[in-house]
Amino acid sequence: METTEHQDHLYTNNEDDDSIPVDFTYKMKREEVEEFVKLRASNDHLFSGKRYASMWAWSAILKHMGLQCKMSHYQASKKWENLKKRYKELKYPPEGVTECPNTWFLFSLMDDALHDRLQGKAPILTAPNDSSNGDFLPRCRPRKRRAPVTEISLANDLIAGGPEIEITLSGDEDGEEAVTLEGSGLTKGCTLEVFDKEDGRNNDSHKMDRERALWRREKAVLDRELAALERARALLDREKATLERERAIIERERALMEKEKVILDKERDVVHNERVALEKEKASLNRTSTEPARAEEETGSSGAVNSETTDRKKQLLYLFEKLLEGI
Repeated sequence: METTEHQDHLYTNNEDDDSIPVDFTYKMKREEVEEFVKLRASNDHLFSGKRYASMWAWSAILKHMGLQCKMSHYQASKKWENLKKRYKELKYPPEGVTECPNTWFLFSLMDDALHDRLQGKAPILTAPNDSSNGDFLPRCRPRKRRAPVTEISLANDLIAGGPEIEITLSGDEDGEEAVTLEGSGLTKGCTLEVFDKEDGRNNDSHKMDRERALWRREKAVLDRELAALERARALLDREKATLERERAIIERERALMEKEKVILDKERDVVHNERVALEKEKASLNRTSTEPARAEEETGSSGAVNSETTDRKKQLLYLFEKLLEGI
């Protein structure tokens, strides 16, 4: 009889079994998904990393969209993680995989959201308090099923003399069984504790995504600076090659000028020698012109010839002097 009473207690207290289907998931429309992403990006301040902050933030977003009775905060958080996963798969595909990001209609919107370019694109919300918790869809829990009589008897022996505690068994897909104890507010506390851990992981993941995006931007800036340095280096190399060519040309011109200088020195020596010879000839002509006129009369026709010769020599001497003055 004692076993029968506990079995009846298990069935009468399973009031949550049929209220929410475990596998129910609301499928958003395209407009709702876009609004969902904009609200998440514009209200990033609500996801502060504090205890239960993510739960209340998702609840505020769902209430603003009017989906608080169709989705739970856990399903909303899972939806956001799936969107980020899809974006990363398209943004950074594995090696050998070529997939165009534009094939997904949310790619550009998610890119703006994860790079903080959607701030102010949606209303700024405030997180609801604990008093409005009844407006939201509770988190789905696995169905409870009837426990064997021997395990119930063992549980009765363990909790004898204590407050009334409900003992149920929940099975997963692999058929494993786990005993859940509900009583004195344990269900709510455990759910909040589990979600708090998930909240911490989501915030850590979001921070890592931000740091990764910042690192990519810094890397892009460094790559651009490196490319500019490479271009400057190539320009310097071209200028250096031009200077080397000009230097070679100057060296050749200098060698040519040295050769011309040697030639000019030789020509100067020749002109100097000619000038000396002309000076001697001029002196000789001067001596010839001062001889007595008598000698000229005696010579007769020979004097006339000498005078002509003298005139020619004077003209030649005059031309040499002009040539020397020009040099």
